[in-house]
Amino acid sequence: MSSATTPARLPLAGVLRLGRPSDIWFKPALSAVAAAGPPNLTLLALGRLDLAVYTMAGSLCALYAHNRPYAARARALAWVVLGMVGGLAVALVAASLTTDPVVLVTVGALMAAVHKTLCDATRIGPPGNVILTFISSASLFAPQTLGQTPGHVGLALAAGALAWLVGMAPGLLRPHGPERRATAHALHTAADYAAADYAAADYAAAGGTGDGHTAARAATAAAVQSAWQSLLSTGAPTDRTRRALERLVVRAEVALAAPADADPDQLRAWARGLRGTGRVPRAGLPAAAEEELLGVAAESAAPHRPLRRRLAPLAPLAVRTALGCALAGYASLALGVGRPYWALVTAAALYQANIALTWRRGIQRVVGNLVGVLVFAAVEPVAHLHPLALVLCCLACTFGAEALMGRNYWLGSVCVTPMALLITEFTRTQDSAELITDRVLDTVVGALVGFAAAVVVTNRRAGDRVEQALTAVERAREHAARLLAEPRPAPRDLETARRALAGALADLRATVDAASGEWWQRALPQERVVLAERSGHRTLAATVRHQGPHAGTAPSAEQPAGRPRAVPQARTTATTEDGRP
Repeated sequence: MSSATTPARLPLAGVLRLGRPSDIWFKPALSAVAAAGPPNLTLLALGRLDLAVYTMAGSLCALYAHNRPYAARARALAWVVLGMVGGLAVALVAASLTTDPVVLVTVGALMAAVHKTLCDATRIGPPGNVILTFISSASLFAPQTLGQTPGHVGLALAAGALAWLVGMAPGLLRPHGPERRATAHALHTAADYAAADYAAADYAAAGGTGDGHTAARAATAAAVQSAWQSLLSTGAPTDRTRRALERLVVRAEVALAAPADADPDQLRAWARGLRGTGRVPRAGLPAAAEEELLGVAAESAAPHRPLRRRLAPLAPLAVRTALGCALAGYASLALGVGRPYWALVTAAALYQANIALTWRRGIQRVVGNLVGVLVFAAVEPVAHLHPLALVLCCLACTFGAEALMGRNYWLGSVCVTPMALLITEFTRTQDSAELITDRVLDTVVGALVGFAAAVVVTNRRAGDRVEQALTAVERAREHAARLLAEPRPAPRDLETARRALAGALADLRATVDAASGEWWQRALPQERVVLAERSGHRTLAATVRHQGPHAGTAPSAEQPAGRPRAVPQARTTATTEDGRP
């Protein structure tokens, strides 16, 4: 492995390019409106629209977990609601105990670091830590007394319960909808890649560069990854539908590894068969793929890593977030801006998996906010006509933000900015020029200071952790293989070896994901990672077969795989064009 270190590239090309909307772009958008509308309209009818800032905390929980199967979504949404309400409670208590802006910024920065670390460790998905940090930091600067805190927290909890119901409601009609959509998307992109492979071969023969072919392969890998993330989030397979979907995802992986041997029309036919609620198409698999699928099932059934072990590699990111948010808030205070939490939230929104993505997010955030204040200037006269107009404008911006965010973060921010500004007017009408000026200053300050902190705080040990994780996988696989080579290995020893190997593979994927793209580090041993995962999954398959009813007929852990096949990268966390995990 090369020992040279290089800085991350900070490109400008393509940062603002719009992507295609997701297949379910309207679902989180409609959910947010359905969760926020009733509480806001009820408070409007009661003449207490000033309390809507607290119900919005719970309502915005409806934005989370739309790609997760419903069993996993129920758990995830419950934790999001509890996390949102808990952060709000801490912020309100702090606001009631002190009005010192330096202390409040410090508390907000520490809470932002906690939000970022927990969201990344649990892989909660979009919109990640940003919403949690926005609510808690804004609440720090809201006038508050200790006596008011329980009531305000109760409002947020009630709205959060409604958001949970809104998020779970579609499961009554399509109980396997999220898994089917993710699998269909993987099959569609695999078909496009297989079809493009023929054109790429002809183009390369004519002397072309094949950049489109590379992009198609990256899109397919991301889609397969998302499909695996959706399927494995519910744990081990429990029904025929889940097992049938897994086989279809493996077929997409096979097409990714050997596009010349894939049938694009068949892949698209399987994808079409996943629409609606009909029977999932059945697809047979090559023997090698069946072995790896069995290994994946064994891994998903293994105990999850303790949260503390997933938090340890994220320590540099936590320090980066706390430092960047604190410095951004202090700089905003030094400039005399009345809402330093906007700078804090801007800094918190920047931090992604690596420097390059943080740079892209910074540009997108600044451009989106600057355009967004212009939208606010146009919408604000309408919103001031009547409180009902204010509520409707806020709901429209909420819908637009989620509908457009998937195309590019800056485009979604165009709606997020006026939404945030309109929420501040729930309590009282404010000077528009002052709001716009504060927002622009805080955006620029937060982006500059936040990125500077990302440059200063780097994770120089990321490469070392990858080496350690690789060594652990190789040793665990060799130990399991030695046990399989014995005539009659002890069942307890074989089970211990299997669990150790499954845990080592999970650690390896998480470590590689955290290390990818970090600044000033050695090049990652990608080929070694691929080989370690592929051989590890097949060894897991061999151990499961040995323990099952077909003991003694299991293939060797060292059995050659024939044509190389892509490792299922799906169990890592992808980063989309808009920077969401």
